[in-house]
Amino acid sequence: MAPAPGAAQVVATSLLKLTDGFTRLWPTVGSPGMYGVAFALLAQTLRSIPVGVAYALWAGLGTAAMVATGAVVLGEPLTATTVAGIGLVIAGVVVLNLGGAH
Repeated sequence: MAPAPGAAQVVATSLLKLTDGFTRLWPTVGSPGMYGVAFALLAQTLRSIPVGVAYALWAGLGTAAMVATGAVVLGEPLTATTVAGIGLVIAGVVVLNLGGAH
């Protein structure tokens, strides 16, 4: 799966954080728009990748990317527990793919 659906999801979620409870106009407009882009790109990806694999990649790698973006761009704390949890999520995606989910 190309990184584009996940990248669009990370942008959309970052904008969602910036809406400040839907009180800021441009992030509020941009977030659903970017989610639309993300889903459109995911739909294209599903033409060549099974839905289980695509969704595992979308959820797992998107979660890891969002935690990294939150820490680097949004100034959110990154703890050892968070890093361990993300490691487990990524391990789960790898196991799912190695286990014949293709």
